[in-house]
Amino acid sequence: MTDRFVSRLLWLTLAAAALIALWRWLPGPAPDAARLDAAPRPIAAAGDLAADERATIELFERSRDSVVFITTRAQVRDFWTRNVFSVPRGTGSGFIWDEHGHVVTNFHVVEGASEAFVRLADGREVRAALVGASPSHDIAVLKIGVGFNRPPPVPVGQSATLKVGQKVFAIGNPFGLDWTLTTGIVSALDRSLPTERGATIEHLIQTDAAINPGNSGGPLLDSSGRLIGINTAIYSPSGASAGIGFAVPVDTVNRVVPQLIKHGRYVRPALGIEVDESLNARLTQALGVEGVVILRVAPGSAAAAAGLRGATVTGEGVAAGDVIVAVEGKPVNGVGQLLARLDDFRVGDVVQLEVLRGGERRTVEVTLQAGA
Repeated sequence: MTDRFVSRLLWLTLAAAALIALWRWLPGPAPDAARLDAAPRPIAAAGDLAADERATIELFERSRDSVVFITTRAQVRDFWTRNVFSVPRGTGSGFIWDEHGHVVTNFHVVEGASEAFVRLADGREVRAALVGASPSHDIAVLKIGVGFNRPPPVPVGQSATLKVGQKVFAIGNPFGLDWTLTTGIVSALDRSLPTERGATIEHLIQTDAAINPGNSGGPLLDSSGRLIGINTAIYSPSGASAGIGFAVPVDTVNRVVPQLIKHGRYVRPALGIEVDESLNARLTQALGVEGVVILRVAPGSAAAAAGLRGATVTGEGVAAGDVIVAVEGKPVNGVGQLLARLDDFRVGDVVQLEVLRGGERRTVEVTLQAGA
């Protein structure tokens, strides 16, 4: 290493040290400027809320106290000790139905639970008792004992008059985030959705209001704050909201819930006939018709009184009797749809059935009886 290179390196080192020292002694921003930079920004004047914003806020504040947060627990037995423990099972939503402390929710929210607790909007948490349930409608009724400051019931609306495109509002507890409001529209009406138990829930309202796990059992409201459905399910590959949610219509709720409160179960209106869903598809295909083939008419039943005929066995095989093709003018293409059509009525109602008998279409009036 030459002396010339060493001297240059020393000179560069001294120059860098001098620059660092000079930078440290340079004056910073003036004190007044520093204080000005640290001051909060001035708040801009707010404009008036839009009319639809005010309406949504008022709807939520008016309805919030009627919505509840439901938590459930289940009993499990330890494999080694055989001791029984109560463990958290899940959460959901519900709403106050009447002045007697009845709470309506989805059946799947409380299914398999040994205990249920209801948390009110004011923070009180009370134990709930199961009053009744209808798995085929995914509806359950609980009861809580609240002696003072009882939350108001949700006003009940009507789902038969709903129109695709009208605004809807969902309140619930998605992912345990309590009292959440989402908005959307009625996307479609009269949807069908199969359940895990193999049944099909009919007449569902489809909405794009965000519905996620935990919203189940909460109310779907119209712009007047009236109940028009119970949020019950979502259609999503990921399990989160994908803009397709479903709600049990309030007309079904208003028909089923009083029976659950009174009897603890739903008494389905029936004809008194025997049908078979899997066999029906093969029979109607062989006959070249759409409908429900009556296999047997129960003696003394409503169907027998109306003169309906079941299938008969002949020397050549099974001869079809009556095939139900419509209920009150609405077509029937299978057993599930027949049950759904009848479910629109009550026990004791008189309904008109259109049946095919010997290739001829005829109308038969039947007074509905209580199903099993």
